[in-house]
Amino acid sequence: MSEVYRPPAYTRFTRPLLITVVRAIFKTLGRVTVTGVENVPRGRAYIAALNHVSIVDPPVALCFWPETLNAIGAVDVFDKPIQGQLLKLYGTIPVHRGEYDRVLIDKILDLLKAGQPVMIAPEGGRSHVKAMRRAKPGVGFILQKADVPVVPVGLVGTTQDSIRRGLRGERPSIEIRIGKPFMLPPAPSDPAARRGARQQAADLVMRHIAGLLPEEYRGVYAEDAIPPA
Repeated sequence: MSEVYRPPAYTRFTRPLLITVVRAIFKTLGRVTVTGVENVPRGRAYIAALNHVSIVDPPVALCFWPETLNAIGAVDVFDKPIQGQLLKLYGTIPVHRGEYDRVLIDKILDLLKAGQPVMIAPEGGRSHVKAMRRAKPGVGFILQKADVPVVPVGLVGTTQDSIRRGLRGERPSIEIRIGKPFMLPPAPSDPAARRGARQQAADLVMRHIAGLLPEEYRGVYAEDAIPPA
């Protein structure tokens, strides 16, 4: 039996420190607003799923979330001098984008089984533009296997130039809109139908995220966004 994954022990100290420092930086450079905090099912396992425009998204979501989230990050970023060190100090789980990553899936499921929440971006990477891209079907596989509530998160204002604007003293606004958690329908028993259902599950999550976002952010989900209840 393989060893059950747990975050490195040092993250008990490094995560709170990083969150405090990075949150202070964001508060200095811009104005961050969080709505829907009451929707977070604290103290239990869930998946926080967000839209992903730029490198600003993961740190701002992690640092202003009402409890500590586990995170995943592209393996190639771990080799970058500053970003890589920050990811390692946070205990971010590396992912090989565009590949079937069984190790990553097992780690995410281990965390959820242990009652720990995990943050993911169903698009599989930065879109570099406001409009959302279609979700990756592999995310649907994780969502179906996890069988935990999904909390949709819409990020507004985390554009490519938001850090530069902050350094110029413009203090741009960033919004974190947290929607109500929901459960995905169970996966079909038929293997062929199950494969198609993975994309449908990922798309359903994105439709809930789209409902939290302004029209220009919805991208391919503009026509079927699900507005918050």
